[in-house]
Amino acid sequence: MKIKMIICIVSLSLSAPLFAAPGDVTSQGYEILLRNFTAPATANGGVIFKECDDCDRRTVRVVSGTRYAVNGKTVRLADFRKAILQVPDREAASLTVLHHIESDTIELIDLVY
Repeated sequence: MKIKMIICIVSLSLSAPLFAAPGDVTSQGYEILLRNFTAPATANGGVIFKECDDCDRRTVRVVSGTRYAVNGKTVRLADFRKAILQVPDREAASLTVLHHIESDTIELIDLVY
């Protein structure tokens, strides 16, 4: 019985990598300083950000499914915008932005301060 279980476990573990397509990147994450970020005005608007001070600005669309968070806690867009305005040290605050490459939309924005 143990031999059958071991064979089953080994077989499943060897086939697991077949389910994932190696090299397929679906999302790109960015760590953005707050001074290089403009929040969306509406749930179907867009964000404007620069990856670095010398980088070009990028505009990427947000959708109704975009998640907003403040220090890891999920909030509504309106509360997210309020939190940005209340950040005490805008030079030290950063955001994690998760960009879905295939749909060219933002999946998540997390403000950390």
